[in-house]
Amino acid sequence: MKRNVYLSMKPLPEARAMFLESFPWTELQGVEELPTGSALGRVTAEPHFAALSSPGYHGAAMDGFALRAELSFGASEERPVRLRVGSQAFPVNTGNPLHAGTDAVAIIEQVQRPSEDEIELSAAVFPWQHVRRVGEDMVAGELLLPHHHRLTAVDLAALVTAGVFRVRVRRRPVVAIICTGSELVDWQEADAGTLAPGAIIESNSLLLAGLVEEAGGTPRILPRQPDVLEKVLGALDQAVASDADLVVVNAGASAGTKDFTSHAVSALGEVLVHGVMAMPGKPTLLGRIRGKPVVGAPGYPLSAWVCFDQFVRPALERLGGLPESRRPRARVTPGRRLPSKLGQEEFLRVHLGRVAGQVVALPLKRGASTITSLTRADGILRIPPELDGHDAGEVLEAELLRPAEALEQTLVVVGSHDITIDLIADRLPRLAPGMRISASNVGSLGGLLALRERRSLLGGTHLLDPETGEYNAPYLARHLPGLPVRLVTLVHREQGLLVRRGNPKGLRSFEDLAGDGVSFVNRQAGSGTRVLLDYHLGRLGIDPGGISGYDLEEYTHTGVAVQVLSGGADAGLGILAAAKALGLDFVPLATERYDLCIPEEYLGDPRIEALLELLGDPGLRAAITALGGYDVSQMGRLAWPR
Repeated sequence: MKRNVYLSMKPLPEARAMFLESFPWTELQGVEELPTGSALGRVTAEPHFAALSSPGYHGAAMDGFALRAELSFGASEERPVRLRVGSQAFPVNTGNPLHAGTDAVAIIEQVQRPSEDEIELSAAVFPWQHVRRVGEDMVAGELLLPHHHRLTAVDLAALVTAGVFRVRVRRRPVVAIICTGSELVDWQEADAGTLAPGAIIESNSLLLAGLVEEAGGTPRILPRQPDVLEKVLGALDQAVASDADLVVVNAGASAGTKDFTSHAVSALGEVLVHGVMAMPGKPTLLGRIRGKPVVGAPGYPLSAWVCFDQFVRPALERLGGLPESRRPRARVTPGRRLPSKLGQEEFLRVHLGRVAGQVVALPLKRGASTITSLTRADGILRIPPELDGHDAGEVLEAELLRPAEALEQTLVVVGSHDITIDLIADRLPRLAPGMRISASNVGSLGGLLALRERRSLLGGTHLLDPETGEYNAPYLARHLPGLPVRLVTLVHREQGLLVRRGNPKGLRSFEDLAGDGVSFVNRQAGSGTRVLLDYHLGRLGIDPGGISGYDLEEYTHTGVAVQVLSGGADAGLGILAAAKALGLDFVPLATERYDLCIPEEYLGDPRIEALLELLGDPGLRAAITALGGYDVSQMGRLAWPR
């Protein structure tokens, strides 16, 4: 089978317009009648009118006595008016019908009762005072709800009150989902400990089905199909012949020799678009088979999400008779340069948080397979195809994935990576409900620069000064001149070599890294771990150029550990907790101090106050100690100024 070439690749706006204008969406979707009580969240297919007036009678709005208002005229404190109970005034409770001939209610607080047979009024009431008149809420025949209206709980109560016990609504769109790929393993049958190399736990069906439900549709997950054209073709043909309103084929839409979605769609119908100028989401396929829309969603989770968001979601909204939804937006400023590829619109996932009066945007992992970049994202920055990125400090617009008020409760941390920050992120909301941590791992030096440019509230740093042997404080005068800050110790931690089980290369020291046949994975320039390495290499007179892999960089300790575990390197410099987390051996080489650098102007910020309070929590200290390689005895103490 020949490779699929993106011959009909389109810019995203053109592809959207072509797809959404190719189908009579409102005609494709049917109508059904439901009991009103079962219609929550459904969309009306026609206007609905009141069958009854509400209230259907003149009723008391307050507890008191019903009477004819004119009988009370002239009443005052000096000359109260007396009325006979049972003939001129009638006791009523809220909601009771008024007695014939009465048109007002004197509330109980304004009535004196000199005897069982009489009441005394010291103030007049006017006609219809404290009365709910017939039709005050709604009148029979009045329009209650228009068509194309999503029904809420309040709507259902109003309909029932008006005597409307059945409603006609648009049928939920049914979406057939076919996942393809010979390498896929059902998550319900998978054993995380025995997955064969190349096997992938199939999760996109859950992703797509959940997105369909969130968009108001009904997902129908069909059996997975291997990478065999005849199988894909047969499954697609059956899905189109079913009552599904739209068919999504997941994976197989790219340009590989085992990608058969475009061949199957072409054989059964017409390919409208194959390839969209978007990142992620490029391999999207849009087609039509026997008048039914078919979408080929890419296999990478992020690409599948973008494909759904840009094509399937607006299609379902049109099928459901709803206007296209639009996420709330916020003005944001990138915390650092955001490069992007020309010619493709990029959907960049970002952390967001307010710092010094502006909302700072910090990028998350960019790979199309990184589903966690969506679970952690606060928003989406869309970088147009005609730009090669955005500079730090630009004012941009981001689509929000969380409520806007969450940005005010986000503690923005930029600096060195440490696993303890993850434990703090887990425990902070327990102490301060609603509070979150947005952490960007750019190294210790990058964290100080972010503080200087007012792009974070605090930074994690463990920079060793080669001249004094002191941690962190000597760098403040160099990189934060004129900015009053405090260094608060988080932990002392062990740094050492992360090696595979059994330490097959027998590595014991920094000198061993320059040995023949030893490959190394480094941390990025500006990180405290990189500074520590260079410090010891310099003391030993070792040329970094003689270390194989010195230029291979990772941004986190866990990233280094993964490289070692996967065979990408024999060793890397990192912390014991990262080695333990991935089952690696650890060769201790140094102990360092990891501090939190906090500008004094932020010390009164509730987010900083909550963090400092948490550092004294015995439960947090115990959890960090359990990771291994950490000393928490100085946690929360002021390290500088002394």
